[in-house]
Amino acid sequence: MKYITFAVPCYNSENYMEHCIETLLKGGNDVEIILINDGSKDNTGKIADEYAKKYPDIIKAVHKENGGHGSGVNKGLELATGLYYKVVDSDDWVDEESLKKVLKKIKDLEKENKLVDMMVVNYVYEREDGTKEINYKKTLPENKVFTWASVGHFKKDAYLLMHSVIYNTKFLKSTKIKLPEHTFYVDNIFVYYPLPKITTMYYLNVPFYRYFIGRTDQSVNESVMISRIDQQIFVTKTMIDFFDPYDYWEANKRCAKYLIHYIDIMMTVTTILLQVAHTKEADEKRKELWQYLKKKNRKLYKTCCLSLSGASCAPKFLSVPIYRLARKIYKFN
Repeated sequence: MKYITFAVPCYNSENYMEHCIETLLKGGNDVEIILINDGSKDNTGKIADEYAKKYPDIIKAVHKENGGHGSGVNKGLELATGLYYKVVDSDDWVDEESLKKVLKKIKDLEKENKLVDMMVVNYVYEREDGTKEINYKKTLPENKVFTWASVGHFKKDAYLLMHSVIYNTKFLKSTKIKLPEHTFYVDNIFVYYPLPKITTMYYLNVPFYRYFIGRTDQSVNESVMISRIDQQIFVTKTMIDFFDPYDYWEANKRCAKYLIHYIDIMMTVTTILLQVAHTKEADEKRKELWQYLKKKNRKLYKTCCLSLSGASCAPKFLSVPIYRLARKIYKFN
């Protein structure tokens, strides 16, 4: 039995993918590793094939036309056979000791017939100037199966990311999730869309995912994000369109609050990036985005106006310094 399927979308990853793969191999025969070569133009495909040949019972190499990160995640989920599904970007890696603990917990839950919809682990920002671990110990109960009713308040720097979630494969497939292709920042959709359907969770307070930040061409680099702002806007609008968080207020207030919190964060990041761009075109896009939210969901619009995202609409001389300070403290890009 495979307890975790690791999907590793790879595009021109020859310089760093081996480190990622080697850390995943520490899971031995308990894991399945799917290397998705997304139309790379370097030796990524060759490296994937070599690993698949060397570890045929653990690694699968998949070659496809370029479709972007979301396409790779979709393909991995389609082929996944493990009890749980975890996406690991090819320039990131996992902590060996944490992997052992996660696998042990999944095995225990499986034996007890208590497999949860989503497991949550910590992630660590890996930067040249140091590391910062993001944990949820003040938000989520530790070492127990729990529901949304037990979820506390999420801090602005500790919301759920693709790095911190490990989905039950059967559950995730049941949501019919399909990420947009040729689009960056779809990891937000990957986390957001399944949340209202989740009934059970488990949190392990371990530094499992190591999130590398430092490459100049990385999607979270500020200048890169500004150049791709239309895709950030598209993802934000897509999330607004999915469902109305207030529809869940009566039945699942904690979940509804978090969905609202997530949209507020997306509006904040998108708005401030448009502020940083500081062009007439960017200003028009910012106004259009807020009008879009107002038209789609007036109640959510009013909530965001009174929250962090609304503050980000302040004059540039106020909002941008706040953004710079937050980035320095929280190391989010």
